[in-house]
Amino acid sequence: MAISTLNIRALENIPLVRPGDDLAALLIDAIERLGCVLHKHDVLVVAQKIVSKAEGRYVDLATVTPSDEALSIGAQTEKDPRFIEVILGESRRVVRQRPNVVIVEHNLGFIMANAGIDRSNVDPGVGTEPVLLLPRNPDQSCAVLRERIRSAIGIAPAVIINDSFGRAWRRGTAGVAIGAAGLPALTDMRGHPDLFGRELQVTQIGFADEIASAASLLMGQADEAIPAVLMQGLTWSAPDASGADLVRPASEDLFR
Repeated sequence: MAISTLNIRALENIPLVRPGDDLAALLIDAIERLGCVLHKHDVLVVAQKIVSKAEGRYVDLATVTPSDEALSIGAQTEKDPRFIEVILGESRRVVRQRPNVVIVEHNLGFIMANAGIDRSNVDPGVGTEPVLLLPRNPDQSCAVLRERIRSAIGIAPAVIINDSFGRAWRRGTAGVAIGAAGLPALTDMRGHPDLFGRELQVTQIGFADEIASAASLLMGQADEAIPAVLMQGLTWSAPDASGADLVRPASEDLFR
């Protein structure tokens, strides 16, 4: 169903998140401060970083001993071999490398730089040289947040975990969904008619990615300190699909 108005509101003044924090409670408090009433098909978009922080997904580089492979790749890419070791531990394979660039296939299937491991906006108090990993299971993290909110207030918004990805053949980063619950992350339009009645043959819509990208306009990529937004006005009828459904399988990959 087409929509004509979309309301995207920043959830501001969320405190710095630390391991073990009740992230659902922090998000509920932020929603209540907005004075918003949640409805069916509302979507809560949450930055990957605060989910990872709440889940304690830190590694202290001071405790890492690099392998021979990490030492070799570190020399070739001019990166800290301890950082490379952590990347390798989160990855299925290295796709490409060159000075200052390491592209991998993450254990979750994402093709991304540095396995999504982050050093920016990481609390230095959690370790000597802390880095932050992606959540172990972003779809499960979304489902848990959704159920916690449902239990607390009786309404369960859809939940998306948003991360910033670079894209092959495109400059610049954009928000994408690495996890989703409560909505069709991937919408299959095959078999539906186009404007002139022709049957669509290949069209699938990355619905959750489009939502994540729109949310990024408010969440930002640097020091904006907006780690979550509430999106109201969307509607859908397709069955739920997870964020994992957005990852193209190897059998469909023409470049692998």
